[in-house]
Amino acid sequence: MPHSVQAVVARSVGEPVTVETIEVPDPGPGEVLVDVKACGVCHTDLHYREGAINDEFPFLLGHEAAGIVSEVGPDVDQVSVGDFVILNWRAVCGQCRSCQRGRPWYCFATHNAVQKMTLDGEDLSPALGIGAFAEKTLVAAGQATKVDEAAPAEVAGLIGCGVMAGLGAAMNTGNVGRGDSVAVFGCGGVGDAAVAGSHLAGAHTIVAVDIDDRKLEMAREFGATHTVNSANEDPVEAIRAVTGGNGVDVAIEAVGLPTTYEQAFNARDLAGTVVLVGVPNPEARLDLPMIEVFGRGGSLKSSWYGDCLPSRDFPMLIDLYLQGRLDLDRFVSETIGLDQVEEAFHRMERGEVLRSVVVL
Repeated sequence: MPHSVQAVVARSVGEPVTVETIEVPDPGPGEVLVDVKACGVCHTDLHYREGAINDEFPFLLGHEAAGIVSEVGPDVDQVSVGDFVILNWRAVCGQCRSCQRGRPWYCFATHNAVQKMTLDGEDLSPALGIGAFAEKTLVAAGQATKVDEAAPAEVAGLIGCGVMAGLGAAMNTGNVGRGDSVAVFGCGGVGDAAVAGSHLAGAHTIVAVDIDDRKLEMAREFGATHTVNSANEDPVEAIRAVTGGNGVDVAIEAVGLPTTYEQAFNARDLAGTVVLVGVPNPEARLDLPMIEVFGRGGSLKSSWYGDCLPSRDFPMLIDLYLQGRLDLDRFVSETIGLDQVEEAFHRMERGEVLRSVVVL
């Protein structure tokens, strides 16, 4: 029997989101029903509301979430009723050419629930295949990753998107190691997670770059050794000044703008790595001198979901949190209700919060 629950829906482009009663079906084969306990307010949800992802309205927003499995469908053996899980949007298939080559973190055919959640009989499009600004949501079993229930849901859920994207950009994609120098461009949730990941990995010098002094101060709390306000000084020159004139081993762009990407490209050392984790506008373009691409060597990489494997990485990060080595609490600026998501979007746009978290 379908479940009637409260959820946050975006009905049309740019319109304020509303709390609606939606219908969530019982899980079918390979699906699980999750009682959502907390869900972070991420920029990606705002992109959906603004029509920047696609136009498959109405959207059921929310994806950065943790909760309790309340029902499982047939043929589900990954999780059980009562498990505390973080939801993920990379439920690897195990069969695509990437999985078959032993690279499941690049899976090209990830799973989502087959059945649809509905609003007034109309199919909803769940954000990133999850839709977790809701009391209950239906996902593919592989999208629910079991972790230690000792972690609070409001911090655990952040690993499901922003924290994983940033940490993974540094630790997985950038391969930051002991003694490395790193620059992070953009100090929102993802950028600060990249700072924290670089610190965890043993980087010696971590330069945080932003145009907001409040964000730069927060970056220091996550492990930045130096900060640069790029509204007041040239970040490339400032980064060279603290790296002996050479530039950094790894430059992480967490904004998604051509200007900051070019700064990251020019701020790296010879044979250095640039990692793009900020999501660009589809119309954005780059113009780089090919002789510089060739002459500097190194790597230009994109990091999609921090190149993570949820079954491997989520439990590890929760363990680091419980050991006191990863301060997830610092990412939570405020906890709110479902009816406060629209206001949280505006606070996020103004740069007033690192993460607002809906608690149910």
